[in-house]
Amino acid sequence: MTLGPDETVLLQVVPGVAITATLAWTWAIMAALTLISAIAGTRLSAGDERPSRLRTLVEATVETIRGQIAAIGVKDPDRYLPFVGTLFLFIAAANLLAPVPGYTPPTASLSTTAALALCVLAAVPVFAVTRKGIVGFLRSYLQPTPFMLPFNIIGELSRTLALAVRLYGNMMSGTVIAAILLSVAPLFFPVLMQLLGLLTGMIQAYIFAVLAMVYIASAAAAGGRTGGASKGDPDGE
Repeated sequence: MTLGPDETVLLQVVPGVAITATLAWTWAIMAALTLISAIAGTRLSAGDERPSRLRTLVEATVETIRGQIAAIGVKDPDRYLPFVGTLFLFIAAANLLAPVPGYTPPTASLSTTAALALCVLAAVPVFAVTRKGIVGFLRSYLQPTPFMLPFNIIGELSRTLALAVRLYGNMMSGTVIAAILLSVAPLFFPVLMQLLGLLTGMIQAYIFAVLAMVYIASAAAAGGRTGGASKGDPDGE
């Protein structure tokens, strides 16, 4: 039983360097999302009297994501929409393709979830510095006292690890459970597990995107350290 896409080697480039199912499916999903975005962008026109279905779908998706970001309490959701929206769409697309025969979600690989978490780790100081400045960002790690510096750094790293492990654990456990039930009752459980997997995949994409947004908005409000945002004003405005 193959437990993850990392175990499936599609092409051995050189000894020690191989293209696994994780890389292949990740590239395929990114290419598909890029192509859809390009097609949608060419068909978006504010002067259209009767919007196409694609335009309606794109606008509904963007507005839904923007609304969820605003619901967190962020006053400028458009500032974070490209990054958080991309995270959500990639994870959701990767998980929703699970019923496709021969497909294994790249989110079931720890390398993929770790890469996504590292993107969030990098985005936190970037958004914080652009809003509060480099001095304000660095100063927050010394609050309330300079002795808190190592603990604040450990907190940032552990939060990133938690993001990666949470998504990986949920997706990997679903794959293992589905394989076990498939061997026990191959005619009944697969349909139920596919439906449950789709629901779980969407929930995990939503949770990951929301947590990323909370971390970024809180860091921007506090100047860098999550938890320093004032209550009711995570965007620091």
